[in-house]
Amino acid sequence: MSVRNRANSEHYVWAEVCDGWRILDEQDLSVIEERMPLGTSEVRHIHGRANQLFYVLQGVLTIEVDGDCVQLLSGEACNVRPGQKHKARNVSSEPVSFLVISAPTTRGDRHKC
Repeated sequence: MSVRNRANSEHYVWAEVCDGWRILDEQDLSVIEERMPLGTSEVRHIHGRANQLFYVLQGVLTIEVDGDCVQLLSGEACNVRPGQKHKARNVSSEPVSFLVISAPTTRGDRHKC
């Protein structure tokens, strides 16, 4: 058994200012911690296979799923099923940190829409 954290996980930057850490990176399950500064967002997209759970650790995350928007507070989650168009964004006044849990992995399964 190994303890996983930001220090020993692969780090990447997306949208030039957002951070991600691959806490678990397996074919059947992926757990990523992400941090989005205020005013940032991702591109609307879908996954053909992956079922995803967005779980907010700190801050407020706005997530759009098939045209409906919901604001998630710390301790709240939203499930995005395969084929659902979605987009995460931070329209709050502080950074937001959250987990993205995907089964199976989203590697090679992300399509812009």
